[in-house]
Amino acid sequence: MWQLFFTSIFSSNIVLTKFLGLCPFFGTSTERKKAITMGFLVVLVVTLASLISYGLYYYVLVPYDAEYLKTITFILVIASLVQIFELLIRKFNKKLYESLGLYLPLITTNCAVLGVVLLNINNSYTLLETLVFSLGSSLGFMFIIYLFATIREYLDTRNMPTCFKGYPIAFIIAFIMTILFGRFN
Repeated sequence: MWQLFFTSIFSSNIVLTKFLGLCPFFGTSTERKKAITMGFLVVLVVTLASLISYGLYYYVLVPYDAEYLKTITFILVIASLVQIFELLIRKFNKKLYESLGLYLPLITTNCAVLGVVLLNINNSYTLLETLVFSLGSSLGFMFIIYLFATIREYLDTRNMPTCFKGYPIAFIIAFIMTILFGRFN
């Protein structure tokens, strides 16, 4: 289990090795605070969506020979969870809700969330393995997006040619990170 956990964080990181979740990775990594908020929300949604989807897949879809409905089922679970989180945050912490802005709906369309849920099923993980892989993958997402945001904040304070500012340097740094993390294999 420890190997699965650490592998899902580092050497099989969903952003750097499977290239899932790149939109929020680039879009919300301009500041560390935004990155950690997005990362924390992804951890919650991925972990809960994986556990709920596991139950629905093995206790509803498989017994009724309806495995072909897994993708739409998982999307509904993810969208429902995000809506529930959005309603709860809006009701209990209006300031946090306003600061999150577009980040909550972004999680619904984050392919990393759906990707982890599908990987759990495709790899035939047990419930415990599903929990470990989901937690590790989402923590890996949070770690990478925070590290990336830290680097981008640092680079924003540096003098560099205008043609490299913004997304060009971000893509270069992401490429270097992919190579470095690929070495963990």
